[in-house]
Amino acid sequence: MNNGQVAVPMRDTNKQHKSRLVLLMIKYILLIGGTIVFMLPLVWTLSGSLKPNGEIFTVPIQWIPETFMWQNYINMLSSFPMVSYAWNSMIIVAFNIIFVLASSFFVAYGFARFKSPLNGPLFLIVLATMMIPEQVTLVPQFLLFSELGWVNTYLPLIVPSAFGVPFNIFLIRQFIKTLPKELDESAYMDGANSFQILLKIIAPLCLPIMVTIGIMTFNFHWNDFLGPLIYLSDPDKFPLQLGLYSLQGERDGITDYGILFAASLTALIPPLLLFLFLQKYILSGIKIGGSLKG
Repeated sequence: MNNGQVAVPMRDTNKQHKSRLVLLMIKYILLIGGTIVFMLPLVWTLSGSLKPNGEIFTVPIQWIPETFMWQNYINMLSSFPMVSYAWNSMIIVAFNIIFVLASSFFVAYGFARFKSPLNGPLFLIVLATMMIPEQVTLVPQFLLFSELGWVNTYLPLIVPSAFGVPFNIFLIRQFIKTLPKELDESAYMDGANSFQILLKIIAPLCLPIMVTIGIMTFNFHWNDFLGPLIYLSDPDKFPLQLGLYSLQGERDGITDYGILFAASLTALIPPLLLFLFLQKYILSGIKIGGSLKG
């Protein structure tokens, strides 16, 4: 009697263990398959950067070059102003990060901590602007910046960030609302004003979400192609992505894809380094984003 009662739970436990093992194997197979699919373009680009032009588009694809053309990277560095384009991109990225973090943080703090009858409606208006497609505002913005004489300068690519980014305002506001208000009240009792509380108490606690937003801003503006394409016409002011575009058909209408692929891979180095050194903040930001509450 007792043996039978013990055997049934053991069989159930074994079945549950097997089903969990099967589900785990399926998850890993899907994850590995998805990783391979997403890595294929990068591997193909790496392979193409080490081939002569005649071997890049062969069918079937030859993943490993017959001869490694390291000369493509040497030619890229000698004929393509990578450093100049990267410096232009860094100027745009640095100012955008500063303006985005400062403006979004101050606005979010106001929405999170100051009480006003207009607080809710104004916050909804800010969120509503996220529903407007960027393409809708392209022409009005271009006409405005053209009237201001900002075309062919970095100002149209930088100044809008000084007015806050709705999504970032939302993230920071939600994060600040998770911080206990007792911190503010204790600081008020010690004689601190709102600005001191913002800089000395709230800002250090918001470091994970701020770093996450900084990384997202870096990636967006480092990879931005449409904005520079619309506003910049002077090759000396081109950022990296627009510089890469200029490589197409550069030599008598013929594109040297080996050099183009080599330059594209080199352009990936800063975002990859950023991820390697700040991945703990990225993961922390992901956890924060998944646990924010209204």
